[in-house]
Amino acid sequence: MTTDLDAVVADIRACRACAGALPHTPRPVVWVSPETRLLICGQAPGRRVHESGRPFTDPSGDRLRDWMGVDYETFYGDPRIGVAAQAFCYPGTAPKGGDYPPPRRCAELWRPRLLEALPGVELTLLVGGYAQAWALGGRAKANMTETVRAWRDYGPAVLPLPHPSWRNTAWLKRNPWFEAEVLPHLRQRVRALRERADP
Repeated sequence: MTTDLDAVVADIRACRACAGALPHTPRPVVWVSPETRLLICGQAPGRRVHESGRPFTDPSGDRLRDWMGVDYETFYGDPRIGVAAQAFCYPGTAPKGGDYPPPRRCAELWRPRLLEALPGVELTLLVGGYAQAWALGGRAKANMTETVRAWRDYGPAVLPLPHPSWRNTAWLKRNPWFEAEVLPHLRQRVRALRERADP
């Protein structure tokens, strides 16, 4: 299984399917290992992640780590935590601000093969509306807020979250139930996955 995962990760990192369609050279970012139990699926890397080559090396990552109850060293050092966004390359900045949506082409090309090579994943965090729409399909609610509000409906294997971007600070203030209800559950799940000894 390690060989299968190594092969798909190498293929993802070598992918240039969107060359010419992006305003920069593609630089796919994926962070997984055979030990991955918790998989974080956001929408796509941002500019800072494109530059660093590591997922969530930006203020969004700081907030996500706080939500999860882990520090920087744990996030990158614990092989049970993996990151595989819906699209692996930075899609560029839209004229009105914010990033372009993740192209579906990337998920269609790579996600089925990658997920098949990660059979140990027990919990997937669907971070943001694009990731939720892709993964949940018709099970997603009318919008991201309603999908996250219905987090209990998706069972123990999936937990939808808002994007931890600073752009969602107002959303967090308008929806205090997220911090009161969802974050304690998230932290408990992360702690349990990290504390449990694998057989």
